[in-house]
Amino acid sequence: MSKRTRRLRATAVALLVIAGCVNYFDRAAVAVGNPEIRAELGLSYSEMGLLLSAFAWSYGLAQIPAGSLVDRFGPRRTLGFGMILWSVAQLAAAAVSSLNQFVVARVALGLGESPMYLGGARVCSDWFPLKERALPISIFNASSALAPALAPPLLTWLMVVYGWRVMFIVAGVAGFAVAVLWAILYRAPEDAQIPVADIEDIRREDGEPAHQFGWRQVVWLLEFPTTWGMFLGFFGVVYISWFYATWLPGYLEAARHLSVASAGVWAAIPLGAGFAGGISGGLIADRLGRSGMDAAEACRLPIIWGLVVAGVSTIGAAYSSDIRVAVGLMAVGLFAANVSSSCGWALAAVIAPANTVATLEAVQNVGGSIGGALAPFLTGVLVQQTGSFVPAFAFAGIVAFACALAYWAMTRDKILVPPAQNRLSESTA
Repeated sequence: MSKRTRRLRATAVALLVIAGCVNYFDRAAVAVGNPEIRAELGLSYSEMGLLLSAFAWSYGLAQIPAGSLVDRFGPRRTLGFGMILWSVAQLAAAAVSSLNQFVVARVALGLGESPMYLGGARVCSDWFPLKERALPISIFNASSALAPALAPPLLTWLMVVYGWRVMFIVAGVAGFAVAVLWAILYRAPEDAQIPVADIEDIRREDGEPAHQFGWRQVVWLLEFPTTWGMFLGFFGVVYISWFYATWLPGYLEAARHLSVASAGVWAAIPLGAGFAGGISGGLIADRLGRSGMDAAEACRLPIIWGLVVAGVSTIGAAYSSDIRVAVGLMAVGLFAANVSSSCGWALAAVIAPANTVATLEAVQNVGGSIGGALAPFLTGVLVQQTGSFVPAFAFAGIVAFACALAYWAMTRDKILVPPAQNRLSESTA
């Protein structure tokens, strides 16, 4: 690889990490402001659960259209438009005065952020050879854990000093800044004036490219048990991640009786461990791949074991009376869940043809988004009905076990381009 290609690859990953951090700061703002927002707007636990889940419902429903747009128009245009939309939505959230207005703002945020991780996976597929993709995807995906780790102390400080609405203003302005950087600095390999030999080296192991045909591509992908295994399995990955991301500060305040400032500091520990898990997932998959293991299997095994460990740790945390032990177990749980998350995103990039990656990621992330939507809502309902967080923790652990089983049983085969699709590509060329 030429020096220019290596420099542009590093720039692309750095931009994705920055955008991913801002992306998750936006998502975390409601969780950090949970008690204050609930008090000012007069919301019950169930209504707060609805607000926390509104983002994930629109995000999930938009995944397949967003994946098709990324595959059709490329990540530069699709992500650029998404960044502008999500920044407008975040600024709008700072001005709400009712639950309904807040839900609308969160729905718009979900639509704007829907191409982010699909486009990021496509960027890594465009810039890195097959056997080198797990690590950059994991580094990028780790932003989904880095931002929640940084968000509680930083956003809590903004909220304590300036009020919860300022959190949303700062995040919205940051989103616009990232959109400008993305438009100026990012280009696809074919548009970046890199040597043709470098492009050929990146594409060498991808095989026959798939024809981009939108919803028919989705239908074709659904013919594979592996697609369904990724759909069902990622439900658990995101469920347990969002269980912590949306309710952890509120749980520490309500169940562990910490102050707002203390909850922000303690919450950063498990969320920081989640960031370490996101990075470690890529390193684990990369090490297994370099040892000679099949690239798909090197991603699949850490996903399964990560979910198992996350389930055990989450249930253990619910029953611990010592806050230090509980937070330690939650840290292990989030570390393991983010190992699974990083390897889950990497799996799609090595298990399917290059031009189907974003669409397959979209199908997978629909399952994840359903988990992300149900986690905060069901947690709120369970707490409202039982007066305790213990059933919510136990249920999250059971979900993790069930989804580990889905990955183990259903994701053993790769997705190959069928002859019929190749004929379709030739006939429409």
